[in-house]
This record gives sequence, C-alpha cells and structure tokens, in this order.
Amino acid sequence: MRLPAYPDYKPSEVDWLRHVPVHWALQPLKRHTRLLTEKTDRRERPVALENIESWTGRFLPTQTEFEGEGVEFTPGDILFGKLRPYLAKTLVAESQGEAVGDFLVIRCAESLVPEFLGYQLRSREVVSIIDGSTFGSKMPRASWDFVGALPFALPPADEQETIVAFLDRETAKIDALIAEQEKLIALLAEKRQATISHAVTRGLNSAAPMKDSGVSWLGQVPDNWRTTQLKYVAKRGTSITYGIVQAGPHVEGGIPYIKTSDMAGDGLTLEGMSRTTPEIDASYARSKVMAGDIVIAIRATVGKCLPVPSELEGANLTQGTAKVSPGPDVLPEFLLHFLRGTPAQMYFDGMAKGATFKEITLDALRRMPIAVPPLDEQRLIATEVRERARVFDQLVLDAQTYVALLHERRSALITAAVTGQIDVRNAVTA
Repeated sequence: MRLPAYPDYKPSEVDWLRHVPVHWALQPLKRHTRLLTEKTDRRERPVALENIESWTGRFLPTQTEFEGEGVEFTPGDILFGKLRPYLAKTLVAESQGEAVGDFLVIRCAESLVPEFLGYQLRSREVVSIIDGSTFGSKMPRASWDFVGALPFALPPADEQETIVAFLDRETAKIDALIAEQEKLIALLAEKRQATISHAVTRGLNSAAPMKDSGVSWLGQVPDNWRTTQLKYVAKRGTSITYGIVQAGPHVEGGIPYIKTSDMAGDGLTLEGMSRTTPEIDASYARSKVMAGDIVIAIRATVGKCLPVPSELEGANLTQGTAKVSPGPDVLPEFLLHFLRGTPAQMYFDGMAKGATFKEITLDALRRMPIAVPPLDEQRLIATEVRERARVFDQLVLDAQTYVALLHERRSALITAAVTGQIDVRNAVTA
C-alpha cells in the first residue's frame, strides 16, 4: 500500500521527528497525561511485565502469583514498562487492575486517544530515545520526568482515532502473516526432527528387514544393526564421565570451561565462555574434552548434545555436563544425530529426575540403549541427514528472514503513521 504524505508540513525542531503536519500540535506528553501512583494490595487483575508482549502490546496470561502492592489502573490507562530491557512493553488497559512492578501508569486527557499514545510509545524511535535516558547500573529505568517532558506530535482527537483504526487494521494483517510464518517454522522444525530421527533409528532403506530392538522407546531397527549401550561404543581407554570443575570467576589466560548455559545454542564456541585458572589439578583430566567428543547436558536441559570443536580441545566440563568420546565402531556425527533424535530424547526425559531441576545420573547415561548400523551405513546416513538438515535449515532461515522483514514493516508503518509521515485519513475506508 502506497500512501500519500500530508500536503503541508512545519519544522518540529525535534531531531527524531524532523517535520510534522502543519495542523498537528507539538507538546510535552505531560500536557495531555498524568502519572498514576496510587497503590493497592488488591489482586483482582494484576499485570506484570511478563504479561505484556514486546512491541505488540498484547496481554499474555500467566499463572504467576504476584506479591506486594501495585498501582491501580482503569480501562484506557496505559502501562509503560520503564525497565530498560522492557521499554517496548506498553499495554492499553481494557479493564481495571493493578500494575505490579516497573511501570509508569499513564492516564490520558480527553485530547489524547489512549490507543494512539500506545502506538507512539511502541514506535522504535520513541523507545530508542527513552532507552538512552535510562539510569541505574544493574536495572536501568526510565523516569517520568524525562518521558513526560518528551515532545510528542499530536493530531486532533478525531484524526488520532482514524490513525488508530488504520494501524489496528494493517498491523492485524501483518501479525496474521507473522503467525503463519511462525507456524511454518514450527512445522519445519518438527519435520526436520522426525526425518532425522527416522534415519538414525530405521535407516535409509524402507525395504530393509526389521527386528525388535528389545527397547520399548526404540522399537524396531534394521536386521543388520546391533543394539548395545552407550558405554560400549565409547573410545577404548575412556569413560563416559561428568564435569567436576566448579564454575568460577573469569580469569584471563586460563582454560575455558563448558557449562550447561553454554549449551543453549546450536554449537559450542569460545565466545562468552568462562575460564578456569591455568593451574589445573591432574584430577581434572577426567573433565577435559577433546575435539570430536560429544558434550551432553545431564542437568537442567537434560539431553542437550553438542559436538566439541577443535578450538575447544582441552576445555573442562563443569558439573551438570558429561562427555562421551566415540570409539572406532561409531561415527561421531552419527552418534550425535542419534542422541538428538526423538527416541533418545524420550529416554532422557524418562530417566531425568528432580523437583527443582531435572537431572540424569551418569549410570543411566552410560546404560542408554543405542542402535548401531555398520560403519559404511553410518556414513551414508550421516551424509543424508546432513543434506536433509541443510534443506530444512534453509527453509527455516527463509521463513525467519521474512518474519524479520514483516516486523520491520510493522514498526516502520507505526512510526510513519504516528509521526505524520503518511496521511491515512482516506485509507481507513479503503
């Protein structure tokens, strides 16, 4: 949709606004709003930062029970998250409730349509300006003195309503496209996982004779595969062992250590890793990893598996992680795919115990059943899985790129409309 500009503009003398339609006012926000501060311990409808989706302003229900007092609000009031990581969290209240936590609770005068201000406070330019004003080292916050003094471009109230109607309609269209792409990404991830799991447990030949593996979660496997335990495919002279190094302070020039939080992504890297002191006791040798080893999370994110790259050879595991060094009968790439497969993850889920956080014992890891095809078949499976995964990953990347473009389009449209860069007065009925 190509929309016209307004016929006449005037200088705003505000860097991020540049110029505004000639009939729009340019005034501090506090001229048309007031800050609400009255506290209540009522818990009829508490709203915290976690209940607001960033950038969209959608309400997200949670099961969290909040303590302490909150600021009362009524329909039409605006909850603006003033904590810097959450400045893009702005909710226009549809019912009365209590704002719990780091909020500026704003009430609009009749001259200002709440939904219009909501869009303004979610525009990237406004968020960026306020972000630069935050103070505090650990949890930087925005102040009402700064936010209230910010100059905002304000059209007449009826024009504000027109802009809101336009943005409601157009952002809903964009959000629907984003939802479709996110659904596609989830389906591709499921298909990728299912394809890889089938390859590493059933093989590539659909006509191959099958046999019962003797393991309920594994089911049938090709007749020429052998079923054994993980400890029996480990490199001779090694053992499946866990980390004993305690995560401590960073020490420059030390030896990197791998912790469970380093396993959140798709691969292990030196970036962001902590380091132990260079003087590592000989007893820590059991915690050292070599290139080609597979690191497995045995606590918290149980079953997360990542290969050790050459640049991390000699790194140490911390508690909560374990390693397996693949032996000559199993290819590291095949073993990694098997451990990441759905059946293996079912085993991890079933063996993990704990209330505060889940954990699997080293003995359970060592005794994990594994189906092993001949080496030449492992090579074929590893090559095929690599290619199939590449195709799925590219499709996901394409969808993610499109989602990013849609988010940019959404943000740019909001900014253009609420700053008067485009004239939408004749577009609402189009």
